[in-house]
Amino acid sequence: MPFDPDLCAIRFGTGLSPLVPAPGSSAEVLAILAGPDHAAEAWHIPPYAVATPSLDALRLANMARREVADTPEVAAAEAAYDELARAHVEALAHNVKATIARKIGTSDGLRERLVMFWSDHFTVRAKTGFLRHLVTPYVEEAVRPHVNGRFADMLKAVETHPVMLAYLDQTNSMGPNSVRAQRRDRGLNENLAREILELHTIGVDGPYDQRDVRQLAELLTGLGLDRQGTVYRSDHAEPGGETVLGVTYSAEANLSTVEAALDGLADHPSTARHISRKLAVHFVSEEPDQGLVDTLTARFVATDGDLLEVTAAMLDHPAAWVPERQKVKWPLEFMSSALRALGIAPEMIMTMEARHVRQMLQGPLAVMGQPWETAPGPDGWSERAEAWITPQGLAARINWAMHMPRRITEDLPDPRDLVSTALGPLASEEIVFAAGAAEDRAEGVGIVLASADFQRR
Repeated sequence: MPFDPDLCAIRFGTGLSPLVPAPGSSAEVLAILAGPDHAAEAWHIPPYAVATPSLDALRLANMARREVADTPEVAAAEAAYDELARAHVEALAHNVKATIARKIGTSDGLRERLVMFWSDHFTVRAKTGFLRHLVTPYVEEAVRPHVNGRFADMLKAVETHPVMLAYLDQTNSMGPNSVRAQRRDRGLNENLAREILELHTIGVDGPYDQRDVRQLAELLTGLGLDRQGTVYRSDHAEPGGETVLGVTYSAEANLSTVEAALDGLADHPSTARHISRKLAVHFVSEEPDQGLVDTLTARFVATDGDLLEVTAAMLDHPAAWVPERQKVKWPLEFMSSALRALGIAPEMIMTMEARHVRQMLQGPLAVMGQPWETAPGPDGWSERAEAWITPQGLAARINWAMHMPRRITEDLPDPRDLVSTALGPLASEEIVFAAGAAEDRAEGVGIVLASADFQRR
C-alpha cells in the first residue's frame, strides 16, 4: 500500500497540525529522524545531573524539619522546605509542559513517538516521593540520542543510568563472594538482571532460565551509584567469570565486562524478534502482520540492531499502511494530538502556571487512566484498546474534549475546519456531519476531538 501523508502523521507521528505540514514521503520522515533533535533543543528538560542536587536538597530539608519539630527552629525549617517543595512542583510542571510542547510543535513526530515507545519499553518508576513523576525524562535522556542509532548503545545507556539502578535496587546488590559481602550482611539482587532478560532484551519467552538470571545478576554486581552518578564498585563485584546464555564473560570484572554482556544480549536473535514484535504492536496493530514482524526482525539482525534501518523497514512494509486504524491513542497521545490539531502554540503551553498544568493536563490524564510517569508495572502501558476505552476513561476523554479546549484558548477553530485539520480525508461522513451540526464552536470542537475517528491511529 502506498505512503499516505495524513495516515503517517497520525499513525507514526504526533498528529496533524494546521501549523506543521504533513510529511511528503517516508524518505522525508526518515531524513528528519536521522538529523538533529530540534524539539529537545527548543523545549529543554534539565538532565539528571542538573536536577539531582535540588532533589538532594529537598530530602535534606525534609529531614531537617522533622528533626526540629516542636522546637523554636521549626518555623525556619518549614519555610526552607516549602521553598524547595515549590521549586520541585515547578520542575515537574516544566517537564510536563516541555514534553507536551515537543509533541505539539515538532516537525519530527516519528522521533517523539519513538522516544515515547522506548521510554515505555524501559519503564522506570521512582520509589521516593521526591523523585516521583520526574524519572521518565531521565530515561528519555538515555533513550533520545539512540532512537536513530544502535539498540546496543541505547541498552547500555539505559541499564547503566542512575534512575534504572536506583529503581531496581542495584545499588544494594553485591556478589556473595565479594569483598563487600564479607563485611556486610547483604547479598545478590536479581531485579535488574531479570528485567533486562525478561523485558528489555530477549523477552519473557526467550531461551533463558534461572541460572542465566543469577549469572547476569552476579556480572552486574559492580554497578552502583555515588553522588556523581553511576560508578563501578570492584569491592561489590562477584569474583570470577559468569556465563549468560552460553557466553562466558571475563573473570576480571569491570564496566567493560558489563557492556560486553549487554552487547551480547542486544545481538541475540531473540532480542531482534522481541523488539520487532513490540514495535509492530505499538505502531500498527495489537495482532500485527507476521510478515511485518519477520521483516523487522531480519533487518534488525542484518544491521546489528540499527534502529534507523529497522524503522525504515517498518515504513517500507505494506502492512504498516493498512487504512484501518486499529490502535487506540494513549491518553497522552490523545491530549497532545488534540492540542496539535487545535493549532495551540508550544509557547502557550510553556507559559502555563503550574496549577493550570495540574488542572488542564496532569489531572485529566490521570482520570483517563495514564497518570503522569506512573505506569502500572515494569512492562509499561498497555497496548490493548480495552485498557483505555473503559467507561471512566472514555468519559474523561469526552469531558476534556468538551470543556478544556475553550479554557486553554479563546481562539477555537471552526469545527468544520477542524475535521479537515485533525483527520484530513480519514474523517468519516458521520463526524463531518456532526461537526457541521454543532450548536457552537466549543461543542463542535469537542465532538470532533471526542469522536471515535480521532481516538484511533
